[in-house]
Amino acid sequence: MNLKVSMTLGLVALAISAVPAALGQCGMPAKAVKPAAWHPEYGAPRLVRTADDDPFRREDGKSMVGMWHVIFTANTSKGASIPPTVIDNALAVWHSDRTEIMNSVRPPQDGNFCLGVWEQLDRSHYFLNHFPWYANEFPNANPSGIGDAQGPTQIREWIKLDPDGDRFTGTFQLDAYDLSNNILASFTGTLAGTRITTSTKEKDLVGH
Repeated sequence: MNLKVSMTLGLVALAISAVPAALGQCGMPAKAVKPAAWHPEYGAPRLVRTADDDPFRREDGKSMVGMWHVIFTANTSKGASIPPTVIDNALAVWHSDRTEIMNSVRPPQDGNFCLGVWEQLDRSHYFLNHFPWYANEFPNANPSGIGDAQGPTQIREWIKLDPDGDRFTGTFQLDAYDLSNNILASFTGTLAGTRITTSTKEKDLVGH
């Protein structure tokens, strides 16, 4: 009887000694660990605000993030003054990750989508670096309706967001290149944007 009791107690002790190791293998700490952010010397627990990577965040939440109707008006062509000429009537979306996409008014077969990245310069000013990538020449007179292949274009925009956050104005420089990386066309001018919302109607966009 004593032998059986001793063996039973021994097995129980062995099982108990194995519990911490088993818990440790399942991701459970073998002993209590205090939260890394808890510092008893600071007194009572408190909330700590995390760092904000946007130093220009507006209290009213207004920013360039969102969807816009944008009109590009050229005032110069290859450095020479020209009458104000609308060269694009576009829809653009500015994303919170500081990327941007634009749908231009030009035939899809010639390439009407392009991409950009942006940064905020101060509370109201933004800079966009934008690339239409290897599209076809537009406008064109080709019988097929498809323009000759051309190289990339770079569009740089300097923008000021209005206080209401629903409009912006600015200037742009557009440089288009041929397949040999020579300047094919160059424009500078002004641009204006209006925020698109869930209340925007088609007639609000057409004809502007």
